Amino acid sequence: MLDWTHWAGLLAVIFFIAWLLIRVFLNGPALRAYDSPPARCTRVRERASPEHQQTLVLLAEASAEIRAAPRKQRIATIRRVMARGFVEPPLLAGDSGYRVLAVDAGGVPGEWVLAPSADPNRRLLYLHGGSFLSGCPQGHRVITTELARVTGAAVLALDYRLMPEHLRRDLIADAQAGYRWIVDHGPVGPAPVRELFIAGDSAGGNLALMLIAWARDAGLPAATGVIALSPGLDMTLSSPTVKGNLKTDLMLGPSLGGFLKVPASIRLLLTWAMTRMTPPNPLVSPIFGDLSGLPPVLIQASEAEMLLGDARRYVNKAYAAGSPAELETWPELLHVWHLFGPILPEAEEAFERIGQFVKRCTGGH
Repeated sequence: MLDWTHWAGLLAVIFFIAWLLIRVFLNGPALRAYDSPPARCTRVRERASPEHQQTLVLLAEASAEIRAAPRKQRIATIRRVMARGFVEPPLLAGDSGYRVLAVDAGGVPGEWVLAPSADPNRRLLYLHGGSFLSGCPQGHRVITTELARVTGAAVLALDYRLMPEHLRRDLIADAQAGYRWIVDHGPVGPAPVRELFIAGDSAGGNLALMLIAWARDAGLPAATGVIALSPGLDMTLSSPTVKGNLKTDLMLGPSLGGFLKVPASIRLLLTWAMTRMTPPNPLVSPIFGDLSGLPPVLIQASEAEMLLGDARRYVNKAYAAGSPAELETWPELLHVWHLFGPILPEAEEAFERIGQFVKRCTGGH
């Protein structure tokens, strides 16, 4: 019969093997080599505008509403707040000529957002953020109307399925279905796309950058360009700014602070359980995939946000793999500050720079 010392030794071996398996299969390859500021990085301004303070007030009001909700109603409350948005989209007010049309995009609900002069053969697939738990096209119309304005594209915003009612694979499948559909369908009916752009914010930025690698491997028509706003690209949460910017990220910090106190191995196991996919799988963490042969990518991020490191790593890794990628940063701003467009000069700057990026991708047209 084994005595307690033998049992203790056996348990130690079991725990060591479990720890090793977590490190090898759930942690992913080290990405520290890509942590330096990218060579192709533009700091757009030196300090935040005074209007930035107004966005903090709006965020505090929304956060208070969410905290006041009973725990069982928390997700429903977050979704209601996200669907309402922080500010009304001014381009949809009055007789502006902008239109929103409901559509079934290959089995996925969505909406076309069209500027008066939208080119039906230049299309942009938009994937909203919301941590995969919330968000919808309606709540992101401040962004999609501005994208319609600065790009001249017909913007298709997908209303993909959400967790926890659905699996992460369902969300991915919806995004892939939307990509396949928009290649052959425009706002006036079936027609091949001439110029295709993919864009998304936060979780939607994750889906956007997942899609372009998936489309490359699936042999689908490549996007002309990709725009990712404050994207989260690493489900292992390994970049140094995840903890380094925890206190300065007023959007994500309060919700992720508790999770980051959990030991890293437990966090990885919980993430695996929630997504049913290993955290470094490129379908959920695009930073770990093959980034060669991709279309031009523009990432915009705040220097105060926790996901800044993800953006730096992605741009550095993509550039090292031969893919054109660039990063633009603003100081002090909230995660996805674009949602405050009508009241924030930095949002207007960001959208205008997106328009310039699209012109570069299309040869100035």
